[in-house]
Amino acid sequence: MKILKHSSTKFCISTVVFMIFILSSCKKEIHADILITNGTVFNGIDTIPKSTVIAIKGDKIIYLGENDSLNIKAAITIDASGLILAPGFIDPHTHADNDLVSQNESHNKPFLFQGVTTVVIGNDGSSLYPTSSNASLLESQGIGTNVVMLVGHGTIRKEVLGLNDKKATDKDIDKMKSLLQDEMDAGAFGMSTGLFYAPGSYSNTDEIIALAKVVSKNNGIYDTHLRDEGSFSVGLVSAIKEVIDIGRKASLPVHISHIKCLGVDVWHQSDSIINLIKNAQKDNIEITANQYPYEASATSLQAAVVPRWAESGGKDSLYLRYNSIPFKQNILNETRQNILRRGGPEKLLIVEYEDETIVGKNLLEVSKHLNISPEETVFELLKLGYVKVASFNMNPDDINNFIKQPWVVTGSDGGSGHPRKYGSFAKKYSTYVVKDRLIDISFFINNSSYKTAQIFKIPKRGLLKKGYYADVILFDPSAFMDKATYTGPFEFSEGLVYSIINGQIIIEKGIYTGKLAGRVLKK
Repeated sequence: MKILKHSSTKFCISTVVFMIFILSSCKKEIHADILITNGTVFNGIDTIPKSTVIAIKGDKIIYLGENDSLNIKAAITIDASGLILAPGFIDPHTHADNDLVSQNESHNKPFLFQGVTTVVIGNDGSSLYPTSSNASLLESQGIGTNVVMLVGHGTIRKEVLGLNDKKATDKDIDKMKSLLQDEMDAGAFGMSTGLFYAPGSYSNTDEIIALAKVVSKNNGIYDTHLRDEGSFSVGLVSAIKEVIDIGRKASLPVHISHIKCLGVDVWHQSDSIINLIKNAQKDNIEITANQYPYEASATSLQAAVVPRWAESGGKDSLYLRYNSIPFKQNILNETRQNILRRGGPEKLLIVEYEDETIVGKNLLEVSKHLNISPEETVFELLKLGYVKVASFNMNPDDINNFIKQPWVVTGSDGGSGHPRKYGSFAKKYSTYVVKDRLIDISFFINNSSYKTAQIFKIPKRGLLKKGYYADVILFDPSAFMDKATYTGPFEFSEGLVYSIINGQIIIEKGIYTGKLAGRVLKK
């Protein structure tokens, strides 16, 4: 009996071992180029992370899930222990146009090191023109990130009307509509406006609605720099109402770029703005916004403080008026008021100028050095060329209020001389997720990736999912942070360990590989 029992036990053990061998040999085999294991995965839409493996072949994700029932063979295996895996971030407002067309800057490294894998260009009503030839140029020379192109309303208007302060006739609008349709046919995702800037500021709402209807017909998006973010012309609330009106009458999604309350006159109006937008959403108007996490805005000194009517016709016309006795005092008076709206000359920091000895000084300091008024200093500086300023004119309460809204996504507003070009996404994580705990990590990731892809209707991006393009980032949650400052704005963010774009490793162990794997995405 003992022998039989022993034999039976041996038989059972042998059977179990045999069955395990059979089951293991039946595992489905997957061949991949890259296998990522042991990371904490936020897929871009869920709120709870998962411990899953990701397999990439070619430019797609071919598997995302458990590894127990599979036999995955990969040329490269990345052990992501201790790292966060997320979809590559999508920056909806970058001003990266000129960098991308430059062979020396087309890598787009300031954005890459923040985890950005796709950038939107053609912002604030100004775009590369025409879309078709510039898209071909970008594709032929190679780019470091994917690119979504918008067509600028100001660019189209300039083609038809120049820089003149002129109301567009029906004939003018028809010409603009035709040019706009050509750009949409070439792959643009929508139209941007810069209604605060010339020549966009010279257009009325009816002109914008007429053009937005062309975009709507092509299933595109309307992206806008509001006509007023403070109290410079129509006022912030009226500017918000205008974009809602455009969305309603043109029947298309509208997106507010870098939403803010700019200037002491409109501080603490964020509650009113949020209520306006929520009510519009209840009326089935698709309205969203992006935001950069800084208290200072940045733009050209001319755009910041010079009256728009004085700019009509371009810079030469501006100085003809400025040097004319009937106009000069009015120009100086309005310039002084615009400086005060931004908090005064001490709040305008010069971050880019031909004379580098001026960079890093505020307008008040420069005016004292020249021994003339701040408003006169503006025109002395502009004579020599382009001047860019950081304008410290936002209140933290409004920034915090907007950043918590589910319809507000992360954006940088790019541009040189301001730390936001190099640090926006990393700063939002390190400051508002880690330090202040105002938002959680899944909210930050989702509103930096998939939410943005949805807003701009970018297919198969912004989400970690089988069949989607392999735009994947891996960052160290304890080290991902911005390094750029207002006095040192050109410092890359730190803590991004890997960046994979279209299935190719672009950043490896924190080092740029030199690959240009980005693509121009077409509508």
